[in-house]
Amino acid sequence: MAAGSARIVRYILFAFFGVMVLYFMSSSSIPRPPLRTTSELKGKQGTTPPGAPAGDVQAPLPVTIEKMAEASNAASVPAAPAPALTNPKQSNDGPTASIQAVAETSGERMNATFVTLARNSDLWEIVKSIRQVEDRFNRKFHYDWVFLNDKPFDMAFKNVTTSLISGKTHYGLIPEEHWSFPAHIDTDKARRVREDMAQRKIIYGDSISYRHMCRFESGFFFQHPLMQQFEWYWRVEPSIELYCDINYDTFKYMRDNNKKYSFVLSLYEYVETIPTLWDSVKTFMNSHPEHIAKDNGMEFLSGDGGESYNHCHFWSNFEIGNLNWLRSQAYTDYFNQLDKDGGFFYERWGDAPVHSIAAGLLLKKDEIHFFNDIAYYHVPFTHCPTGDQYRLDHKCHCNPKDNFDWKGYSCTSRFFDMMKMEKPAGYQDQKD
Repeated sequence: MAAGSARIVRYILFAFFGVMVLYFMSSSSIPRPPLRTTSELKGKQGTTPPGAPAGDVQAPLPVTIEKMAEASNAASVPAAPAPALTNPKQSNDGPTASIQAVAETSGERMNATFVTLARNSDLWEIVKSIRQVEDRFNRKFHYDWVFLNDKPFDMAFKNVTTSLISGKTHYGLIPEEHWSFPAHIDTDKARRVREDMAQRKIIYGDSISYRHMCRFESGFFFQHPLMQQFEWYWRVEPSIELYCDINYDTFKYMRDNNKKYSFVLSLYEYVETIPTLWDSVKTFMNSHPEHIAKDNGMEFLSGDGGESYNHCHFWSNFEIGNLNWLRSQAYTDYFNQLDKDGGFFYERWGDAPVHSIAAGLLLKKDEIHFFNDIAYYHVPFTHCPTGDQYRLDHKCHCNPKDNFDWKGYSCTSRFFDMMKMEKPAGYQDQKD
């Protein structure tokens, strides 16, 4: 009896040790992200390049071990082995036709960044956008993020945003000359314009800061010292949503397909804000015919060959584009003409029509891309990809009934017509 009990005890012990050996062998084969030290977290915040405006100097993140673990898990989980994923290819059959490809999340990385114009008070709205971008795209690619502000960013803004972003973060102060009235502007005349627009209840008509923002986004963001190191940008604003997974490198797609500007939403501009914008554009075209591209996108902008402007524009709160194009002599001459004419302050010219007209005139139309597969929301408009199977395959959570593309106030149909692209099946069901 005693011998039998001893054998049972030995069997139990052998089984216990066998289970423990298997446990440790399997645990050691699972890669785990290491906890980052305080100095490593500090290293996520990009250093200030020579000549950058004051206010860019970074400080270390005051975090606990628990916070470092949270930051590591949220922003630096190593990418899993890349599965077979879809990569869009533009064709005459539609804006995109998915083909099977392998995502190169660990391969070639483009010289690109996200860029956001924000204030400290925007923190809890911009973190919503960051989470959307990271979860749907950047956790696979780890691109940097540049934040620009007309006032210095505080440590709360830097710490929170850095902890959420998988790439390096950079924080820049906008030079005063890029966020103020230029010397040639009659400020009394500009004030009277704002008062008149306020009485007529034109949106942002009485705002000075909105005008500074539009002028900065039109002519200066790409000149900032922090942006000089990059070739590509993706503009992100507070409180946006991305509704579908993006399983390929959008920057690489732009490069490989010779695209220089892109959009997801297009619409008509408020006529009251740009009454003389096209006059300034025509002055530029007459002064610089050498800058007007052959086979350009004039058809998107005008129905009469450029005599008048139809007010269509790409909505610029989402843009993926080429910074070298914006730094080109053609774009510089274009912006300088508009800036000299004063419409940013004597009217209320927005950066969306300014960018759109430039893309339509200075680029070949084939260099402009519609990202049908980037499902996007910025109040009050939604782009939800047309096509049930695509939305299922890419884990989309947008309501196709909210899609703005084919509504009467959208200009996307005009872009399709210009590019001779077939509209996607089912688009009729999403019209007004």
